[in-house]
Amino acid sequence: MSMDSVVARVQELQQLIGGRPQPAPAALPATDPGNKNPTFAATLAQAAAPAQSVPFPSAPATGPAATTGPAGVGAPAAGRVSGIPFAGDINAAAARHRLDPALLAGLIRQESNFNPNAVSPAGARGLTQLMPATARGLGVTNAHDPVQAIEGGARYLRQQLDRFGNDPTRALAAYNAGPGAVLRHGGVPPYAETQAYVRKVQAYADSYRQTAAPVAAAAVPAPAVRPGVPALVAPPAAARPVPSGNSTSSGLGYSTL
Repeated sequence: MSMDSVVARVQELQQLIGGRPQPAPAALPATDPGNKNPTFAATLAQAAAPAQSVPFPSAPATGPAATTGPAGVGAPAAGRVSGIPFAGDINAAAARHRLDPALLAGLIRQESNFNPNAVSPAGARGLTQLMPATARGLGVTNAHDPVQAIEGGARYLRQQLDRFGNDPTRALAAYNAGPGAVLRHGGVPPYAETQAYVRKVQAYADSYRQTAAPVAAAAVPAPAVRPGVPALVAPPAAARPVPSGNSTSSGLGYSTL
């Protein structure tokens, strides 16, 4: 193949990919003295010259932005609960702690029937029926404040899910009877109260999932702060007591203040 054919083929390829051939650098002679054919150096420089870039148009978005789930950790997508008391606070806490909002709502319904002033005979308090020692370990200073109670209950439920391999059945049993009882029995303890508690929470959660609204990708909201109520901040890990369980939380076994 002659040199002219090589140059022509290079230019043809450049045109096919949207580029334009660039002139040889001025410092290189176009031809040998006394020879009308291009020098090898000039031809090589011309062929190697970068083609002008042609940007690809951005594809228009056709759906919701991709997300890895609440808190960016790959949690399964879950809908937002609605039509129940404290739905906004429940959804926000669930997002922060990578929980199914319906499961958290079902727990609150069983624990207190959405009554922030609920108190059990054993002393569990608030929407999520936290025992005083458990509440302190979670950084809850006022278990009757709905925001703090929901945040504390969500945090405690997340701890149990992490402890028991994201198994909601064992996590709920631990929330009710204490993680020690679940560990001792290798699953839901043979307590009629705890077994009924797990079934009821899961049934409530299933009903809330039927009406849950889909979640769009969004930033995880910060805990709400109400006038005169300190923000809920968990104590440092080294200072937290090891929870012995929320075992006296009996689920609807409460009185009201």
